[in-house]
Amino acid sequence: MSDANEKTEDPTSKKKSSALKKGQIARSRELATTLVLIGSATALLFVGKDIGMALYRVMQRAFTLSREETYDFSHGFQLLDHTISQVAGPVLFYMMIVLIAGVYGNTALGGYNFAIDSAAPKASKLNPLKGLKRMFGINGIVELLKALAKFVVVAFTTYFVLKMFMDEALHLDMELYPLNMIHALELLAWAFLIICCSMIPIAIFDVPYQKFKHEKELKMSKQEVKDERKNAEGDPQVKSRIRKLQFQAAAKRMMKAVPTADVIVTNPTHFSVALTYDQEGNRAPIVVAKGQDEMAMHIRKIASAHGVPLVASPMLARAIYYSTELDQSIPDKLFMAVAQVLAYVYQLKAWHGGKGRKPAPLKKDLPIPPELRR
Repeated sequence: MSDANEKTEDPTSKKKSSALKKGQIARSRELATTLVLIGSATALLFVGKDIGMALYRVMQRAFTLSREETYDFSHGFQLLDHTISQVAGPVLFYMMIVLIAGVYGNTALGGYNFAIDSAAPKASKLNPLKGLKRMFGINGIVELLKALAKFVVVAFTTYFVLKMFMDEALHLDMELYPLNMIHALELLAWAFLIICCSMIPIAIFDVPYQKFKHEKELKMSKQEVKDERKNAEGDPQVKSRIRKLQFQAAAKRMMKAVPTADVIVTNPTHFSVALTYDQEGNRAPIVVAKGQDEMAMHIRKIASAHGVPLVASPMLARAIYYSTELDQSIPDKLFMAVAQVLAYVYQLKAWHGGKGRKPAPLKKDLPIPPELRR
C-alpha cells in the first residue's frame, strides 16, 4: 500500500507555475559550457587568422618607433587608436559568436526565465548539513561521475589531438614568418575545436538527466495534490455552507414570487412549477418558482393560501422542472402544452367570476415532445 506522502504524482499546472516563478527550471551546465566552447572554437576558425594578423601589425608598429616618436607624448594615443582599429573588428565578431552561444546554451533547456526569488539570498544554502547532503546525495554522485567522465574524455581527446598535429607543429619552424604564426593559430583552433567537441557526449547525457531530475523534484504526493485541489476549489464545508445559503436565498425569493404566479403545475406530489405570463407582452411564460418534494409542497401551500390555481399535470411539471431554470422562459417545444394549461386556468377564473361556463377538464395527454419527457 503506497504512502500518501510519497511523491508519485505528476506536478499540476499550478505547481509548475509556482516553480517557474521561483526560478526552478531545468538547466544543463554541461550543455551551456559545451556550446560556449564550440562557439569559441568555431569563431577562432573564422577570425583567428585575422586576430593573429592584427596583433602582428600592432606589434610591428609598436616595435618600429622612430627616435622622434619615442619622445612624442601624443604618439601613445596614436598607437592606441591604431591598435583598436586593427583588433576591434575580429575581436568583436569573436565576442558576438561567444555571446550568442552562451545565451542559447543557457536557454536551450528550460527557456528564458527571470525570477527574483532565485536571486534572493537563502539561509538554507548556508546550512552545512544540507551542503553535505547535496555533496553525498545522488546528485552529488552523478556530478562526480560527470567530472571524472569529462576528465577522461578530454584527456584522451587531447592525447589524440597532440598525436595528430605533432608533425605539423614540429615543422612550424621551417615555415616562413609570419605564415608559420598563422599556421600555428589554425592548428590551435582546430585542436581546440576537436577537444571542445569531445564534451558533446557529456552534454547529451546531461540534458535528459537534468530534465528527469527537474521533473522528479516537481513530483507531488497524493496528499499535496489533494490539498492543492482543496485550496483551489475551496473547503468542502465552506462550499456546502455557501450552497446552503444560496439555496435559502433562492427559496425566499421563490416564495415571494409564488403569489404572483398565474398557475402552479404539479406532479402532484413530487414536483411543483410556478408560471407567470404577461398577456400584453411578447415573452413566453416564465418560471418564477420550482421545487421538489418538501419545496414542492411548500410552493403548493403558499399558492393555495393566495388563491393561485393548481393544475395537476405530472409529465408537464417534470418537463418544465428539468428543462427550465428560474426566471427563464419555457422552451419553445412546450408552448402548446403550457398554452392549453393557461387557457384552462383563464376559463376557470372566468367561470368562477360568473362570466362563462365551466371549462372541460384539462387533457391528460398534453403535447410534450419525447426528448423533454421525464
